[in-house]
Amino acid sequence: MTVLHLTLPWPPTALSPNTRQHWSALSRAKKAYRHACVITARQQGAARSDAKKLHVSLVFVPPTRRAYDLDNLLARMKSGLDGLADVLGVDDKHWSLTIAKADEVGGMVRVEVAHG
Repeated sequence: MTVLHLTLPWPPTALSPNTRQHWSALSRAKKAYRHACVITARQQGAARSDAKKLHVSLVFVPPTRRAYDLDNLLARMKSGLDGLADVLGVDDKHWSLTIAKADEVGGMVRVEVAHG
């Protein structure tokens, strides 16, 4: 079983479902974060996969000790996961996910991708 370990940028506040902003600003933020995740994943060795299904584990390492809800963090990560799906060539409808929040501070998302 091949396992890929990546560190993606922390999803910006603009992508939070609790943020109220103009649709065009939200669209720009989504595109920018998706692109950032594509570039970062490629730089760390991510490439097209021949797998039919993937299991993706996300560990959110917040930038501060502030309390974050996991469901909101996952929503903020949506465009980043779409970018990762672009790189891996496996539609995210064929993924299973696990999510967690780390106790440490760092401002990143640790991602582990495994076949199956």
